[in-house]
Amino acid sequence: MDKKKPKKVFVQGAIPPEKIANSVANHQSKTNIGAHSIFLGQIRADEVEGKTVTAIDYTAYEEMAEKVFHEIREVAFAKFDITCAHIYHSLGKVKVGELCLFVFTSSAHRKIAIEATNFFVEEIKAKVPVFGKEIFEDETHQWKVNK
Repeated sequence: MDKKKPKKVFVQGAIPPEKIANSVANHQSKTNIGAHSIFLGQIRADEVEGKTVTAIDYTAYEEMAEKVFHEIREVAFAKFDITCAHIYHSLGKVKVGELCLFVFTSSAHRKIAIEATNFFVEEIKAKVPVFGKEIFEDETHQWKVNK
């Protein structure tokens, strides 16, 4: 297997919907692809102890996190017959309703693309040192626990 070079994962603020459309459009010329699978993580207005979340402020140990993202990519390419994989994660403040995680995989067949996307999402949640501070409507906050 060819070693893939590490890719930049972090984007400042919310992930714009145009990034998703452009990603799909950029793959139309790749005629060996038969399926794409996309996961979009969106900020929810969770209620915690009577207070509503209005945003999440993401921070990370960027260098370490980029290394872990790259390791997850390497494992996924070894484990699944995927053609492409792209991951984008927000840093900074992302408001309710905005996108904070975009995972996009491509393969010749849908089942592989879907399984690979699920693998990426679960591995990212479990292993990447990204931290979310939930901000409430009264401007108080608490650190988010991944579920």
